[in-house]
Amino acid sequence: MTKEISLEKKCLLTLEEAVLYTGLGQNKLRDISSDEQCDFVLWNGAKRMFKREKLKDYLYSAYSI
Repeated sequence: MTKEISLEKKCLLTLEEAVLYTGLGQNKLRDISSDEQCDFVLWNGAKRMFKREKLKDYLYSAYSI
């Protein structure tokens, strides 16, 4: 039995979930999260996970992306 957890309750988001959560495209999220200084991405091996709260804070503080 698999339980679904809403995106607002998740701590980490996959790339696909981050696209749904933010409304941004996959390529844009890949671009901005590929920088070594990016503090809202966590690498699990080769898998990119987004720290939901930090991603939200980044987007709220950004003028343009």
